Amino acid sequence: MALPDGFDLHAFVQQTLAEDLGKGGDVTSAATIPADARFTAEMNCRQAIVLAGLEIAAEFFRALDADVKIELPAKDGDRVIHGTNVMRLSGNARAMLTAERSALNTLQHLCGIATMTRQYVDAIAGTGAILIDTRKTIPGLRILEKYAVRMGGAQNHRMRLDDGVLIKDNHVAACGGVAEAVRRAKAAKTGLQVQVEADRIDQIEPALEAGADRLLLDNMDPAMLREAVKLVAGRVPLEASGGVTLETIRFIAETGVNFISVGRITQSAPAVDIGLDYALSR
Repeated sequence: MALPDGFDLHAFVQQTLAEDLGKGGDVTSAATIPADARFTAEMNCRQAIVLAGLEIAAEFFRALDADVKIELPAKDGDRVIHGTNVMRLSGNARAMLTAERSALNTLQHLCGIATMTRQYVDAIAGTGAILIDTRKTIPGLRILEKYAVRMGGAQNHRMRLDDGVLIKDNHVAACGGVAEAVRRAKAAKTGLQVQVEADRIDQIEPALEAGADRLLLDNMDPAMLREAVKLVAGRVPLEASGGVTLETIRFIAETGVNFISVGRITQSAPAVDIGLDYALSR
């Protein structure tokens, strides 16, 4: 698996384990499990999901047991059914028990994002519209969450504030209008694409005349979106955003917009149900 660009796997695993271990470590396992006991275990899906983060989860077990044996019968991006085994482990029992929660927390969260993302992608299949994410992510987890979005079949928007110029309503208000905000952004010569948010049809032409490279159509209903698509007539890419749900995204996609951004795929995706089932080695 190619890890997400800029992601420090070792640091992430160490920080996560330190948070869980505290100063005294896993006192329960130390008190109840012999130091040399060995376990085999299987990580099984308890619902149909899309996978994301298998190698990241596996690294928690390797961090505490350098000799652990791990098999990955599936890979990130796979759609798997209820009962699918996605990881097999054999190693030191104490280490496995200690790493279990950190590994599962990470995997369940990332698979939850990938699974919800795939639901949205499937809902707009055949329309030509592309699902993209937003910066609505849990602080410190953005790289991983946006990786999970890609595993679910969508594309990433900005990773950081320096990835592109996106003029939002508050920028427009501070500048005194859409056209002035775009002119200032273009004059800054950042070398980046300038995208501007429009929540009214009458903002579109001023934004385009000022040089906007892309428009974000915010909280427009399908009728307004169709009007905007007709007005722009392919001059710049159009992104629909704001309050998009699984029930409404198909209607939005069918208006002819190029992109649809959905914050809830990273902000509100529920963790999926994955369990680690142990069997004493013989």
